[in-house]
Amino acid sequence: MAHLSDFDTEKRYKAVVKNTMRLTPPDTDEVREIVLEVKDSQFECEVDQSFGVLTKATGEFGNELHHRLYSVADLPKHANGNPQVTMLVKRCSYVDEFSGEEYQGISSNYLCDRKKGDEITVTGPFQLPFRVPEDKTANLILIGMGTGIAPFRAFIKHIYKNVKDWKGKIRLFYGARSGLELLYLNDKDGDLTNYYDEETFEAFHALSPRPYWADPIELDKALEGQTKELKELLSMSNTYIYVAGYEKILDKLNKAFSKILGSEEAWRLRKAELIAGRKWAEIIF
Repeated sequence: MAHLSDFDTEKRYKAVVKNTMRLTPPDTDEVREIVLEVKDSQFECEVDQSFGVLTKATGEFGNELHHRLYSVADLPKHANGNPQVTMLVKRCSYVDEFSGEEYQGISSNYLCDRKKGDEITVTGPFQLPFRVPEDKTANLILIGMGTGIAPFRAFIKHIYKNVKDWKGKIRLFYGARSGLELLYLNDKDGDLTNYYDEETFEAFHALSPRPYWADPIELDKALEGQTKELKELLSMSNTYIYVAGYEKILDKLNKAFSKILGSEEAWRLRKAELIAGRKWAEIIF
């Protein structure tokens, strides 16, 4: 969760909702794709950046501003001379561990309730830790859960549309509770499937074995199923690992990569090398 003190929110822009569309079926968690048109031609948010949304909220000391960051979920566009950005928003709620009461997420519910033509306030842009390597032979292991697919969707589209002659391998591991919730990787809105024919790109799904029982998504099994190739990629000095998802994902990743490399110590050393070489980056929400 981003806090106002962490980012410069003095520079603010007005944005209008141009389109809002639910991507997930009615009986699943609500995830919406929202397209915003920012009413300032100076606002430029690239695929390796995020932007903030400011929402008025009622706190202990009266009204306050709530700030939440969102990754760009598609290639930036322009219309009427103004920039357009696409975002993914999951309607969230949480249960207070002391009172047991359920509260609605401030930004997510505010955004999911917006209609076409509504105006909101955005900030930024802010740099993401994910960068497209200058080395076109670099390998990318991209791991996303839920709306964590957003930065990788823009990332992948940018590489194959704007970066010419990419030679490295790109492997996308994406977790969702069911096949219906595989955003951009299903029959309805599967634009990422356009890249299945690319020689360098392959996507792997990780699903929950019993989605309606809230069983955990088997991301570790999806990774371990590609042990041979991942072990080879991890042996190369030009391999990057980018992660976007919930905090619980990190334990699963550490266990899976430890198994792939043969021991916890081997993975601890390799991960330290990746971090030191700026080849490991994560967004945890």
